[in-house]
Amino acid sequence: MTVGVGVSPSNQRLAVLLPDLGGGGAERVALALMQGFVERGHPVDLVLVNRRGVLLPLVPEDVNIVDLGARKLRQVIPPLVRYLRQYRPHALQAMMWPLPLLAVIARKLARVDTRIIGSEHTTLSTMPHGLRHPAVRAITRQAYLSADALVAVSAGVADDLASFVGVPRHKVAVIHNPLLLPDRLPDAQQMAARWPADTKRILAVGALKSEKNYPLLLRAFALVRQHVNASLLILGDGPLRGVLEQQVSDENLTDSVVFVGFETDPWPYYAAAHLFVLSSDFEGFGNVLVEAMHAGLPIISTDCPNGPREILMDGKFGTLICCGDEKALAEAIEHDLREPALPADQYQRSHALSGTEAIDKHMAIMRGS
Repeated sequence: MTVGVGVSPSNQRLAVLLPDLGGGGAERVALALMQGFVERGHPVDLVLVNRRGVLLPLVPEDVNIVDLGARKLRQVIPPLVRYLRQYRPHALQAMMWPLPLLAVIARKLARVDTRIIGSEHTTLSTMPHGLRHPAVRAITRQAYLSADALVAVSAGVADDLASFVGVPRHKVAVIHNPLLLPDRLPDAQQMAARWPADTKRILAVGALKSEKNYPLLLRAFALVRQHVNASLLILGDGPLRGVLEQQVSDENLTDSVVFVGFETDPWPYYAAAHLFVLSSDFEGFGNVLVEAMHAGLPIISTDCPNGPREILMDGKFGTLICCGDEKALAEAIEHDLREPALPADQYQRSHALSGTEAIDKHMAIMRGS
């Protein structure tokens, strides 16, 4: 887009497109991006397929929220075309398939020169959706090649996008997720009471869905409880909550496992915990690992594709365990509860991954500089 009279690079309108503002990792990344764009002087639009979601109250007040009002994703294109014609943003970042595909189509129909940036936050080949059909992948590939830029949140996600969808790997930029990392952690004393008293406090954060593999964590925790007076707090909600609560009952863990549900502010829990554990089968990046590093917690994670090994630098900043190995997970938890070890530069690592440098990289791609 050519900058016209009175429009400088510092005040070009930028937009972020999402299905809604639910409590997922991509949505928290969007909040950090929008805050960064606003602080750098840009008018910012948050374009939502549906204006809903638990994180809506956290949208920066200077951000203009646009509700496309589409009941289904296939109904997105007409209102998105109208938005592009009316607001003519310099750039729009469409987060998560199929929104980058739909954004490219909408731009063509709107006949505007808005830059379209497609960003992927998960390993597409693992998801049970329409991309498994070769024809859908072919359409997606052509649309993604027409985008002005493609961003993946980890090298693993970028590699998967290239191999599964078929876009050249060199066309996919890897930018780790920017996050809103607080300058100071809240007081831990009050939140510590959410765990059973006088126990070693373990924290897990994430939606209660299959890829997070909480059953593995609960089985490992049952082994830990045989030797250590520990408790586990799970911060998150989702469709498997009932199943997991039944497993807790079956494992006789009712007095030592706490399900809190979703919280918009997780930081008091990070501040109060003694240890952080991630038990996922796969991740796109793993925002929670960066958050745990920022909070100064010992970290144990499954060595799942694709983010943990990148974030933890091959185990320098936390312990990596083979996926599905409950015994190894239990042994690592026991060890870190008894002899916690923290790398001296853990805090710096969290900011190197998800601080202002990540926002600056997104800014450069959005501006086309």
